[in-house]
Amino acid sequence: MAEDSKQDPTEAQDVFDVRRVRRLVALMNEHDLSEIDLRQGNQRVRLRRGADQPVFTATPAYAPAAAPAPAPQAAPAPAAAPSAPAAAPAGKTINSPMVGTFYLSSSPDAAPFIKIGDQVGPDTTICIIEAMKVFNEIPAETSGKITAVLVENGMPVEFGQPLFRIE
Repeated sequence: MAEDSKQDPTEAQDVFDVRRVRRLVALMNEHDLSEIDLRQGNQRVRLRRGADQPVFTATPAYAPAAAPAPAPQAAPAPAAAPSAPAAAPAGKTINSPMVGTFYLSSSPDAAPFIKIGDQVGPDTTICIIEAMKVFNEIPAETSGKITAVLVENGMPVEFGQPLFRIE
């Protein structure tokens, strides 16, 4: 009777688990990998970095993988490049040093570290990025005035993604 209630161990684990995907993306960044392709039983997880963004697909191993075509990823970038300099606001950006979840304050009840119009210095903490249950305080690493917050509180961020605009 107990044998009937047992599940296949590969079915018990969720390949879409966000923590697992984040760990894999962090490993890709840490070891500068362009692709990870894992298979276990009838499950397959494939992460491929193209155009500076990881692509995640999870399929049963017996089904053909539906990987995104490289042409659609590459086509928008050249089209956006000529218009980007004309539309780019003045100033520079402060970019994310890691993959994780972006927070403007240390807790939901706390005041944000910075807001638009604040002057910051190189050692000023501007946000927290949570990566693998570790909360990392992110310093501005430059001086200037914050002119825009480019990411919403609680949203996932990628390595190198612009977080703030500063002038």
